[in-house]
Amino acid sequence: MWTLKTANLDLKTGGEARFLQIHELEELRQHPYDNSVLYKERTKRLHDKRMEDHKQFQAGDLVLLYNSRLRLFPWKLHSRWTGPYTVKEVFPYGTVAIENADGVIFKVNGHRLKLYVAGPIESAVEVIELHAPHTS
Repeated sequence: MWTLKTANLDLKTGGEARFLQIHELEELRQHPYDNSVLYKERTKRLHDKRMEDHKQFQAGDLVLLYNSRLRLFPWKLHSRWTGPYTVKEVFPYGTVAIENADGVIFKVNGHRLKLYVAGPIESAVEVIELHAPHTS
């Protein structure tokens, strides 16, 4: 009779121990998911902060437009930026109305634009004198 009571007690404690092991394993599996959510939130905050700082367009600004279709062609040295265009109006959610040199106005996503920096280009000439190597 004593062995039967001990066996029941061992099954009960064994079941509780197994229950705790299963829950501990679930917690260990959940931990990476929680960390990935925190990482994605932090990355999104940093990305949004960077985009807000650099993409402030105003009417009258000169901008360049990114042409994403050029990557389909093998023109390695061809610039993917066209322009300059003049900003006519800035809409909410990043849409910008721009005007080309012919006076045609169209709307584009603000992520495809960057400010055009015009100015004089200094042509500096650098002279490097080459001497014959010394042989002994």
